[in-house]
Amino acid sequence: MIASMPAVPAPKGFQYEEASGVATLTLNRPAVLNALTFEVYAELRDTFRALALRPQVRAVVLTGAGRGFCSGGDVDQIIAALFEMSSAERLAFTRMTCDVVAAMRRCPQPVIAALNGVAAGAGAALALASDLRIAAEDSHIAFLFVKVGLAGADMGVAYLLPRLIGLGRATEILLSGRKVSAQEAHAIGLFSELARPDAVRSRAQALARELAQGPALAYQMTKSLLNRGLELSLEGALSVEAEGQALCMEHPDFQEAYRAWREKRPPRFAGAPEPEEP
Repeated sequence: MIASMPAVPAPKGFQYEEASGVATLTLNRPAVLNALTFEVYAELRDTFRALALRPQVRAVVLTGAGRGFCSGGDVDQIIAALFEMSSAERLAFTRMTCDVVAAMRRCPQPVIAALNGVAAGAGAALALASDLRIAAEDSHIAFLFVKVGLAGADMGVAYLLPRLIGLGRATEILLSGRKVSAQEAHAIGLFSELARPDAVRSRAQALARELAQGPALAYQMTKSLLNRGLELSLEGALSVEAEGQALCMEHPDFQEAYRAWREKRPPRFAGAPEPEEP
């Protein structure tokens, strides 16, 4: 029996589109700066899990509609409801939010966050969980959990942020809960690239399409080994990198790259979508 292809994700809480090998997830509650609800958290988790089963998707863009990326959890729909929950229910909720980050990190495709404005609280965590962050020059990011009496360690932030920008900087940013401007975030390595506010989404889409044309296995192996390397010794990292590289050498993409070099032409990697017309 031939297994059927998994269905295209159809979330209700945000927009989902596929084109040219790129899946675009657009948080779509612009009136509240795309604040997250219980349902949106769950759908983000499920969508990133589903993407692992969609090889035709080779890169992912996560962005927000309107003038902001994501302002965090919705005060009316989440924060107020938390006060009515039992301890067990609150723990189930915080574990679900962490499951979103786990799904993003385990998603084999590169994930690009297009930060078109404020990324705060859980929105900052979603940006941090992405592989690359392209941000508007007038945007900012704020891990403001301590401002509302919560730990700065939320949704993997205390794990990921020090590894990205160093323990000292991460400690200051998480303890203060202050806004970090796009320029500062770029200077310390938190933002990968800055763009004009009107060009953030187009730049992220262009980069995603470029990645979609590349060697999918090589990208997936790179992301996997980066994640595993965070907790391994040097000897352990060398071992899994040797194994991963040997697997890549068995893939047709490696031979294609060599043939393309010999023939002085662009490589055509397995499964890559047809390039768009210029």
